[in-house]
Amino acid sequence: MENRIMIKYIVITSIFDPTEAVVAFSKMKDYRLIVVGDRKSPEDWNCKNVDYISVLQQEKLHFKLATVLPYNHYCRKMLGYLKAMQNGANYIIDTDDDNIPKINWRFPKFEGKYDCITKGEGFVNIYQLYTKQKIWPRGLPLKLINTQFELEKKIEIKECKVGIWQGLADEDPDVDAIYRLTNDKACYFEEREPVVCGQSIISPFNTQNTIIRKELFVLMYLPTYVTFRFTDILRGLVAQPIMWLYGYQLGFVNATVVQKRNPHDYMKDFISEIPMYEYCDNVVKLVTNSISKSESIETNLYNAYNALLKEGIVCELELKVLATWLMDIKSISDANDGVN
Repeated sequence: MENRIMIKYIVITSIFDPTEAVVAFSKMKDYRLIVVGDRKSPEDWNCKNVDYISVLQQEKLHFKLATVLPYNHYCRKMLGYLKAMQNGANYIIDTDDDNIPKINWRFPKFEGKYDCITKGEGFVNIYQLYTKQKIWPRGLPLKLINTQFELEKKIEIKECKVGIWQGLADEDPDVDAIYRLTNDKACYFEEREPVVCGQSIISPFNTQNTIIRKELFVLMYLPTYVTFRFTDILRGLVAQPIMWLYGYQLGFVNATVVQKRNPHDYMKDFISEIPMYEYCDNVVKLVTNSISKSESIETNLYNAYNALLKEGIVCELELKVLATWLMDIKSISDANDGVN
C-alpha cells in the first residue's frame, strides 16, 4: 500500500522574494513545494507551482501550533511540515532558500546495502569521508575538531534501514561560526557512495538538504525556545537515539546542493551557537537515558525534552510548544485515518 503513491513534499521558510533555490525546487517533477512565510516576507510573494503559506493563511490552518509559535522565527517552518503531513506526504524534504539543487539532486532508497560505520561509538566528523580539508559540521563537539576519526577503516557494507538522509552542501557547507571566523574557506566535497551511521554513531545533521520518512515525521519538531543556531542541531541530537530504538539509522549522501549563503554576522552566529558548544555532548546521554523501546515515539520525544528541561537545556515553554506539536500531529493522523 505504501508504494501505491509516493507523495514527496519539499518545505522551505523564507523572508525573501522567490530565490534561485526556491524557483529551482518549484520546477522539480514528482515533488510538491511548500514555502512558509513570516511577518518579514514580502506581502506580494508569489511563485508558480508553490503552495505559499502567508502569515494570514497560517492563522486559518486550524493548527494549534500556529497560535503558540513566535513570529519572525525559523520554527514557523513546522507549519509547513504539518501541512505536508495533512496532505498525505510519505516523505518530507527539509531545505532552505539559499540551497540551490544540482542536476544530481536526489536521495537514495531508504532500505538497502550501504557503507555503514560499524566500529566505535559517539560523535564522528562525517566530513572526513568527503574531503581532506580540515572542516567539521556544526554541532560537532569542539574537543573533537582536531580528531582524525579514520572512518574508512570502520566501514563495512551492511543492510541498512535509513530513517533520515542528509545531503551535503558544496561551497558554503554547514559549519559553525568558529570555522568561519578562523578560516571560512569554501569547500567542495568529493563524491563517494552513501554512508550510514551505525547505531551508537552520532553525527550532527541539519535542515538544509534532508529527507525524512513518514514513520519519523514526529521527530521533525524544531526546538523553539533555544537559539537559532542550536535549534536544528538539537533536533538532530534528540532524534538519533530515538531512531535507534526503532531500528532506524542516519545516512549521508554527496553534496547535491550548492549553498549561496544568505548574509550572516559571524559573531552573532557564534553567540547563538554557545549553547550548542556547551550542551551537545550531554544531550545525547540525557536523551538516551530517558527513552524506552516500550514507549511510543511521541512519548519518547516528550520524555527526552523533559529530561533536557530538568538539566536547564530547554525551558518550560519548550514543553508547551512540543505538546501542541504532538497534539496537531495526532489530529492530522486521526483525520487521515478517517479519510482512508
